Amino acid sequence: MNICERPLSYYVEIEQFTTKQDSIYGLVIAIVIISLWVGSLALLLSINYAKLPILSIPLAIVWQMFLYTGLFITAHDAMHGSVFRTNPKINNFIGSLTVALYAWFPYQKMLKKHWLHHRHPASEFDPDFHNANQENGILWYFRFMLEYSSWQQLILLSIVFNLAKYIFHVSEINLILFWIIPPILSSMQLFYFGTYLPHRKPEAGYIYPHCSQTIALPIFWSFIACYHFGYHEEHHEYPHVPWWQIPSVYRQRIFNN
Repeated sequence: MNICERPLSYYVEIEQFTTKQDSIYGLVIAIVIISLWVGSLALLLSINYAKLPILSIPLAIVWQMFLYTGLFITAHDAMHGSVFRTNPKINNFIGSLTVALYAWFPYQKMLKKHWLHHRHPASEFDPDFHNANQENGILWYFRFMLEYSSWQQLILLSIVFNLAKYIFHVSEINLILFWIIPPILSSMQLFYFGTYLPHRKPEAGYIYPHCSQTIALPIFWSFIACYHFGYHEEHHEYPHVPWWQIPSVYRQRIFNN
């Protein structure tokens, strides 16, 4: 079934997860994630890394990686209209802002490709899927990154890097540690928990129409792993439910089964 051709019962069922009040919550959560990312990055770029305890540097990188993942998950929710459902313009502005902050990705291009993924999962029309020669996870990851990256994006990021280094006198080491490495690690995290694990072919074959499977981690570890992106079957079944409500869908499905 085309994802845009849901029966009326689908929208009745999903309504319990998408109230107007939740739309305000979604906007507040998005603003909190963006604010944490901005504040954390500003602090990490301004400190003297040489004076930090050695163990604090990898912890800071992992923390910043987690916030980068939060940016992308926020953009992903915006692609489904879930950040601020009552105002699509604000919703799409948040989506455009978060993918730009993440790595200067073009929002409209990503939006079109993401909906292709939902309409044609695990097929030749799915931009997130491996091809016949790239079932290996590492090769799949590089194909995944090439699908969404561009020379224009790399040029823009290089300009920002050099402006920060030569105009604002930000340490090159700080930029590498806290601005370059975290989004790369975040992309691996998003790919592993949001694409590779949920969409790799099971031994028994794919179950249509979603061709996805859930990584059934406990709620806390699901959040730490990738903002509940591992509850992927639930996301494909209810794509308009925001990330922070997906555990409720998961629990309901477990209860009903």
